[in-house]
Amino acid sequence: MTEAPQEQPRRDRVIYGPWLPERRPEQAPPLPVPDGEHDELERIVYDGEVVEEPDAPPVRMLPVPIRGKAIAVRPHPTTVKVAKVTANVAVTAGQGWHSWNVRAWDSITLGVYRRAIRQAEAVGDREALAEWVDRKERAVAARRARLMDLPMLAINVAKFLGISLVGALVLLLALSTAVYFTGVGEFGTVWHVAGNVIRFLLTLIKWLWPLLPVALVIAAWREGSRRGTAPGWLATSANADLDITIDETTIAAALEALRIPQVTAYLKQGLPLQYLVPAHRDGRGIGATLRLPKGVTAEKIGRRRADLATGLYRAAKEVWPTTGSEAGILQLWIADKGALAEGAGPYPLLSDGLVDVFKGAPFGKTLRGDPILAPLMERNTITGGMPGQGKSSAARVIMAGAALDPTAELRIWVPDTNFDFELFKPRCSRYVMGAEDEKIEQILEDLRELYAEVQYRGELLVKHHEPAVTRKLADAGIGLHPLFGLLEEAHIAIQHKTYGEEISQLLIDIVKLGRKRGIHLIVSTQAPTKDSMPRDVTRNCSNGIAFAVGDHVANDALLGQGAYTAGHRATELIPGVDKGTAIVKGFTGERSDIVQVHFISVAKGRDELTPIIERSLAEIARRGSGVPGRARPARQVEQPRDLLEDLAEVLGPEPTPAADLPALLARHAPRWAPYRTMTGKSLREELAALGVKVPSTGNRWPVSLDLIREALIRREDGDQGAG
Repeated sequence: MTEAPQEQPRRDRVIYGPWLPERRPEQAPPLPVPDGEHDELERIVYDGEVVEEPDAPPVRMLPVPIRGKAIAVRPHPTTVKVAKVTANVAVTAGQGWHSWNVRAWDSITLGVYRRAIRQAEAVGDREALAEWVDRKERAVAARRARLMDLPMLAINVAKFLGISLVGALVLLLALSTAVYFTGVGEFGTVWHVAGNVIRFLLTLIKWLWPLLPVALVIAAWREGSRRGTAPGWLATSANADLDITIDETTIAAALEALRIPQVTAYLKQGLPLQYLVPAHRDGRGIGATLRLPKGVTAEKIGRRRADLATGLYRAAKEVWPTTGSEAGILQLWIADKGALAEGAGPYPLLSDGLVDVFKGAPFGKTLRGDPILAPLMERNTITGGMPGQGKSSAARVIMAGAALDPTAELRIWVPDTNFDFELFKPRCSRYVMGAEDEKIEQILEDLRELYAEVQYRGELLVKHHEPAVTRKLADAGIGLHPLFGLLEEAHIAIQHKTYGEEISQLLIDIVKLGRKRGIHLIVSTQAPTKDSMPRDVTRNCSNGIAFAVGDHVANDALLGQGAYTAGHRATELIPGVDKGTAIVKGFTGERSDIVQVHFISVAKGRDELTPIIERSLAEIARRGSGVPGRARPARQVEQPRDLLEDLAEVLGPEPTPAADLPALLARHAPRWAPYRTMTGKSLREELAALGVKVPSTGNRWPVSLDLIREALIRREDGDQGAG
């Protein structure tokens, strides 16, 4: 038995177009519909469009009965658009009239002065209060003087009009007489022409007079567009992309929309905000500096940057509120719409030019459009962000700048297999690329050598009585040339189960000590957490470069403690959309800057790095020197120490508390990094691993020379027995 076919659900028909209630559906003209459906939709409302979209947007729907059935009627989109445009023009013109009335009333009642006086009283600015009171008194005196002059002004105007009329009559009489006696025409000809001119002017005024209301509406609309804001529900697709004028009024309105009680109460009194620097053109945007009402800090505004941006019709990344010279002074910068789309442009040294690393290297452009240099000497850099956002590219830009200084040495370590820095290899004195254990071990050996270089350079500075490397010392050829080391994907090396702990400690020591010795270390990582990057590294990197990150922890690791709370947030950069854009610290005098970083391609067929490296090598060859650091032998690396033998050297006849021994060991072997971080507890743990049990004895854990000698004897006996 076959099943009866199920009835297909009927799709509702939708009519786009106006519905006239006075016209009954059966009186409406027929509308063409698909064949076979005339019985259902034979007569419908006029001026409509039949569509097959049951899920059309929920515009206003009116039920219309047709043969006992109901269909949906939607106003035509064009009708809705026209209605919105008309309402928008009406509201904007009304706001223009309101603006004129307010300004006229202010002019009559000196409202500007009254509000300024109340504002100065509200913020407690006595100097400004005295100045505005004096201005108001002068304005009142000037107005009184003008009023006293009005009668005389009226008399003078009447005199002028009378004299002008008499002069015009005399002129016409003279012209008429001249025409008559010269025989050019009749005496009344000039008067007839003058009458025609007056009649034409009166006729022209008669015809132009009806246009006056239209001109007034246009003028009111222009005033409302400048000083008012139409409701959002009146927006249409035609003006969806239009920008608003950023001025003191729109900034105040955006701050008021935050609904901060102190700001709301302040503006409700009619008090204007105090602008220390009015809104002005600043690069690719508008800048302003203002004093906030009492009880409101600029940091509080910074924490609500996204909310403030909505009131200014901007993306969050295009609005930058920062703290000025006082906690209550807000420095605000608003980018032009789409400013980020312009990018940083090509790297400025692609085809020619060299770099002096003591002056910095090209890095990118600020959002304002100003070129920005990366400061290099006496600095360390940490760069990070989500994969694919530009952290490696930023490191490549810095290293390209360093390569263009022919006195600089480059060392690059990549504990991964990628091509990002392979083209730097001819310019490097040390280069390691690979994730194998032997590659990580080689990175460790190179970092040990770099730490030995740090110590050697310290001795050179003492010898030359200088606190830090200068350009003069760098050019002297004594081993104090600039040295740049880059550890790309640093978290891979730091988290290595065998070598990671020592690599971490070496990184800490190098960033702490190498800065003044001409050594700049760059660490690049995806998400700097306590496990992937030692905190002492993040704290000692004065240059921070943060691309889009996922949380406030990574944000503050790159930009400094408290950066997220203060509104310096790389979390607001959108992955993919803001690729190549970073929040940076330490580059200028500002707490942070938003920077679009230059991009140097290394892709096959679009290799922009090789010409830079070749130009650098050519300059090195022209100077008659080899690649810095390549010909010089490696610094002597401290060989592994024997803890028991070193203890036997530093211990005296009397037992010494374990807590005092790390300092003695560090003095005995100053270049051995493990001794510099050793504590009494870690020393006891290492001795326990060697089979030496230290007695507690009054919680002092004394270590005696006899105890160490016994351990050495046992070890020798064990080695001989094993042999």
